[in-house]
This record gives sequence, C-alpha cells and structure tokens, in this order.
Amino acid sequence: MSKARVSAKNQIVIPKEVRDELGIKPGEEVHFPRVNGHFRIEKVPSLADLRGIWKGAPPFVREHDDRW
Repeated sequence: MSKARVSAKNQIVIPKEVRDELGIKPGEEVHFPRVNGHFRIEKVPSLADLRGIWKGAPPFVREHDDRW
C-alpha cells in the first residue's frame, strides 16, 4: 500500500508506483470521485487517450421515425 504526506501547502506527491499503474504523466489531470463514502484517484483521459476508442464499433443506425 502506498501513502503520501500532505505538505504545509496542502499538496501531496502521488507515489511513483501509483502514477505508473494509472499511467499518470506530468501535466495530466486527476480527479477524486467519491464512491461509497471514500475518495478514489482517477486519471482524467486526454484527447490522445480517447483516440480510436470507437474503432471497430458498428456504425450508428437511426431507426425509421414515422413522425417526420
């Protein structure tokens, strides 16, 4: 288990093993969602991370709508 100390400026350094596992690099953002009364640390995906996410997905097909 990793841990960090809060500085006098209320800052923490994310331990290297956590950064490596989450793929967090300098300048990237993280957020802290609350889940079941606990906070989690999650990487905010960048546009580069999202590139190709829908590759191979079936094309969007709109069903016929008689209202038009």
